[in-house]
Amino acid sequence: MASRLIASRFRCVIGAPADYLGCPFASYIDSFYFRKGFRPEGPSIVNSVSRKAPTDSGAEAQRRLAYFSARRDEMVSTIRELVEIESPSDNKSAVDRVAEAVAAKFSRLGGEVRFHRAKDFGNHLQVNFGGKSAKPVLLLGHYDTVYPLGTLATMPCRIEHNKLTGPGVLDMKSGIALMLHALAALQDWHGGLQGKERHGGLPRPVTVLLVSDEEVGSDSSRAITEAMANKAAAVLVLEPSYGRQGAVKTARKGVGEYLVKVTGKASHAGLDFGKGVNAILELARQIEKTSSFTDLKKGLTVNVGIVSGGSRTNVVPADAAAQVDVRIARIKDAAGIDKKMRSLRPFNRKCKIEITGGINRPPMERTTGVAALYAQAATIARDLGWKLGEAAVGGGSDGNFTAGLGIPTLDGLGGVGDGAHATHEHILISELPRRAALIAGLIEAV
Repeated sequence: MASRLIASRFRCVIGAPADYLGCPFASYIDSFYFRKGFRPEGPSIVNSVSRKAPTDSGAEAQRRLAYFSARRDEMVSTIRELVEIESPSDNKSAVDRVAEAVAAKFSRLGGEVRFHRAKDFGNHLQVNFGGKSAKPVLLLGHYDTVYPLGTLATMPCRIEHNKLTGPGVLDMKSGIALMLHALAALQDWHGGLQGKERHGGLPRPVTVLLVSDEEVGSDSSRAITEAMANKAAAVLVLEPSYGRQGAVKTARKGVGEYLVKVTGKASHAGLDFGKGVNAILELARQIEKTSSFTDLKKGLTVNVGIVSGGSRTNVVPADAAAQVDVRIARIKDAAGIDKKMRSLRPFNRKCKIEITGGINRPPMERTTGVAALYAQAATIARDLGWKLGEAAVGGGSDGNFTAGLGIPTLDGLGGVGDGAHATHEHILISELPRRAALIAGLIEAV
C-alpha cells in the first residue's frame, strides 16, 4: 500500500537499479520522478535563474535536430577518439594525454585554454569562450575513468547496432564530445566563423571545466570547481543521463566516507585467550550500531562496505577497521549524522576507537533554481519532440559542489545509455542528436 501511495504521488519508477538509490522512500522504491507541478518546500538558497523562453520552437527546433542528425557520425568519431585514449584516475600521464587531446579540440573552436596543474592527478582543463552577456554558463565534467590502463584490450570501443561501447564511453567521454559539438553548432548558428578555425561567435560567455579526479573524490579539483561556479549564471553538468529515457538529474545524495578504527590487545588464542582484547568483536558491535543510523524516510543511508582486521586465526586480534559510506538527501542531516559517527564509544572499555573522515560532497537538492533550469530544459526538449524526465539519484558528482553553493545546477545532460563502470558500458547512438540540441538550447537560454 505504501509503495502504491508513493508511486501515485511522485510518479515513481519501481525497481530501478540499486546503485541509483535516491528517493527518500528507498525502502519501497529505488528512484523517482517528481510529479508534474512539484515545487520544493521551504526557502530557496539559490540565485534566481532567468526564465526567458528558449530560442528553439517549432520548425527551428526541428532544423537544429536535423543539423545534429547530419553530424551524428562526426559525434561518434569524436567520442571514439576520446574513449581510445585511456585515462584511469590514478595514472597522471594517461589522464594528461586525453586532457591535451581535448584541449586541442576546444582550442580549434577558439576557446582560451588554461590548465590547472596537479601533482598527484592529471591536470584540470579550463576553457573560456567570450560572448555578449556578463556571466558565463559553466559546462562541467571530467575525463578520468574508473578503468585501469589496458582495459581496451578486453573492452574495445566499437559500434554494435545502436550502441557505442568502451571504457568511459558513457561516464563521461560522450559528455565531453557533446560539449564540443554543441558549442561548434552555436558558432555556426550565430556567426563569427572564419575558415577552418572557429573564433567566438557564441551567444553568451561559456566556461568549460573538465577535471581529472572526479571518480576518486575530486580532492585536487574541488576548489577550482567551486571558484568557477561562483562566477557562473548556471552550471550544466554533462554526466550521464538517468536511464534509457535520458532523464536529467535534479537531485543527488550527498556523500560521506568514514573510517572506524578499533584497537584492542593481541594475545595467543590458545594459551592466553583471557589476556587479549578482541578488536574484531568490538568492531562487529560498532558495525551494528552505525548501521542503525540509517533512516530511509529521510533518504539517509549508512553502509559498512569494507572490513579488515586480525593477522592469524590463533591470535586474538589487536586491530580492526571498517570503511563506512554515508549518503544524505538533505544538507540539514549532515551535522546530525556526523555527530553520531564521531560520538561512537567502545562497548568494551579496554578497546580504543578512532573515527576519521566526514561528509565530502553536499547533496544536490531540488531547489527552485534547479527546478527552473529543469523547466527550461523540458521546454526545449518538448520543442524537439520528446518529454524530458527528471530523477533523483543516490550517486554524487561535482554538480553536488556547485549546487551546494546555491548555484542553479542541472545534472545528467550527457550521454544516454547504461552500464557505467561496468563491462557493458555503452551509449545509444540514436540519442546523440537530440542530446546535443538540448545542450545547445540550454546554453542559449540560461
